[in-house]
Amino acid sequence: MHDDAAPPPEEPLARLLRTGPFPDALRAAMDASGLTLDRIRHRLHGLGTPVSTATLSCWRSGRHQPSQTAALAALASLERVLEVPPGALSSLLGPSRPRGRWLRLAADAPGLTALWPEPRRRDVSDAYRSVDSRWISSLRCLNRHMRLEIDAHGREHRVWMRQVVRAEQDGPDRTVLAHLPDTPGSVPSLDLRPPCRRGAVVENPHTGMLVAEVLFSRPLRRGDTAIFEATLTHAEPRPPAREFTFRQQAPAGEYALEVHFHPAALPATCYAFSSSIASGRDARRVLHPTDGCVHVIGSRAGPGVFGIRWE
Repeated sequence: MHDDAAPPPEEPLARLLRTGPFPDALRAAMDASGLTLDRIRHRLHGLGTPVSTATLSCWRSGRHQPSQTAALAALASLERVLEVPPGALSSLLGPSRPRGRWLRLAADAPGLTALWPEPRRRDVSDAYRSVDSRWISSLRCLNRHMRLEIDAHGREHRVWMRQVVRAEQDGPDRTVLAHLPDTPGSVPSLDLRPPCRRGAVVENPHTGMLVAEVLFSRPLRRGDTAIFEATLTHAEPRPPAREFTFRQQAPAGEYALEVHFHPAALPATCYAFSSSIASGRDARRVLHPTDGCVHVIGSRAGPGVFGIRWE
């Protein structure tokens, strides 16, 4: 007879690099490196990405965060200097330079993976570290349209999505698409409508998760818009699905969410739900299927979780 050893506790720096927030993770990484701000500045200069000690201090305190193209390039060098995984700090950046009435919502927005529940959050966080996610906070979603098709056995068969995004600064040449079904199963195939192309892709066959870079046809300048369409199709049988959700970390424009049910798998009860990070309130309203379809439309939604659930 033997006792299983308890897993070692997670180191504070590893936890902060996984969950954020950005200034806390940066401060912990700097402390762990043993380097002074002046030494860090000197090494960044040697890598061709100079940053003043005053700017480093502002990043560390949370007064400002990297947002311009040069600052984001310097942040990539800073990750090398501090010997943390590539993208570990940039993936924690929130929305850049919020303005107007979205200011409070943007300031409260969580990191890229904070909206996912545990233990899925760890899987998604690991996947984001394997792709180039540095431009996500530089893109504002103007319109999101998503459609799920349910097969005769009540399983997720196909997801179609279309997004319109606008660059809030010069430089974004890609975004990241993350798909994680509500029940574990096969990883779907991904097709992108040209001119967008696939970049790096991370798949998890145990959960059915897929995280992929969507490459634009060219780098965007501030104010430019881009449209991308993606279709995710399951070729293998999956467990029955019970919900269809999306998560957003920053204020966005309009969204439309649809679920199309096979006539043999019509739901008994169906409702739309949302969980707002800004207000801390959950909302729910019953939907009535028409010809086997339900949909929900929203606009000016802040950070949170939005979806359709059925029984």
